[in-house]
Amino acid sequence: MGLGRRIRIKSEEEVELIRKSSLLVGRTLAEVAALVKPGVTTLQLDAIAEEFIRDNGAEPGFKGYGGFPNSLCTSVNHAVVHGIPNNHPLQDGDVVSIDCGTLMNGFYGDSAYTFEVGEVSPEISKLLSVTKECLTLSIEQAIVGKRIGDIGAACQKHAESNGFGVVRELVGHGLGRELHEAPEVPNFGRRGNGPRLVDGMVLAIEPMINLGRREVRTDEDGWTIVTLDSMVSAHFEHDIVVRKGKADVLSSFLEIERVINKTK
Repeated sequence: MGLGRRIRIKSEEEVELIRKSSLLVGRTLAEVAALVKPGVTTLQLDAIAEEFIRDNGAEPGFKGYGGFPNSLCTSVNHAVVHGIPNNHPLQDGDVVSIDCGTLMNGFYGDSAYTFEVGEVSPEISKLLSVTKECLTLSIEQAIVGKRIGDIGAACQKHAESNGFGVVRELVGHGLGRELHEAPEVPNFGRRGNGPRLVDGMVLAIEPMINLGRREVRTDEDGWTIVTLDSMVSAHFEHDIVVRKGKADVLSSFLEIERVINKTK
């Protein structure tokens, strides 16, 4: 997905419209979270998400994007991202990354969360925790005066120090009137490298971290990205706006985790 070269700085009004779309993604993922359990299919989750998005006055941001057939990307186990919802029931011990986009008032929201299905192994549970920590550490670097490389370096250091692989072929991105805008936001890199971060820059930061090696390939369906070694991958994503001192997180996991904690 080619990104325009120019980084579009957002006005305060635009930031608030992106926040509305991003918060709707979180609420959609919370609706889905209540149903993630063994025996449920990802197509069932997709139908719930699309209905909820439309009921809230928005359009699914992914459906039809580049020809993608569904409203959610549902990536199970060794699928990293871009998984197409299907009729295979989720199994106890699976994980599923659910990535969702909305388009409302002309602006996109884009966020992802990796869910445990039933009881997962301790090593997979650790992968999810570390990937989420990578997201937090990356966001801490998304402040005025830092550079894109600082975000990736923070993510890479934490993932690799825990023995996990950092996907290189897929990256975070700018967000606004387009789902994918400049700049690219890799989950690896060197401190002090890349475009300088300025106030009003909106980024979708999305660590994609593998239990095993970092290498990936595209599956036969032409969409799903899977790990080359068939080991599990995790993916979490937030939309943020760069600010002085501390990034402002526009999306939210609060409602998702409220649902998860109730169902455990």
